Amino acid sequence: MKRWIILGAGIGLLYYLATETDKLDEPMAQTDALITKIERKLDSMTGTKLIKADNHISQLKTEIANRMTKVELAALDGILESEHTVLEFKDEYCGDNPSRFTALSKDNQIFICDRLR
Repeated sequence: MKRWIILGAGIGLLYYLATETDKLDEPMAQTDALITKIERKLDSMTGTKLIKADNHISQLKTEIANRMTKVELAALDGILESEHTVLEFKDEYCGDNPSRFTALSKDNQIFICDRLR
């Protein structure tokens, strides 16, 4: 009986920390990001659509590689990681009212958006 009470108190404390405070927000966000990254890797490894787009993506990388810094190339690799990340980038940074992608220069962002269309 004592173990059930301790278990209930522990679950109650965890529930309180998760819902009423911001103590677990950062670890939960990191876990969500990790799970999303793993799902994207699995999708890219099992999907056949990416193989067709990969030729276009590798061509984009060779076209723009000499214009970019190492930080920008790392950001580009993150963008071109999977079909989902490319679509997210296009939706957020290549639309009618695009946001500014901080890891890329404005010219390179416009160039990438033009090539992804």
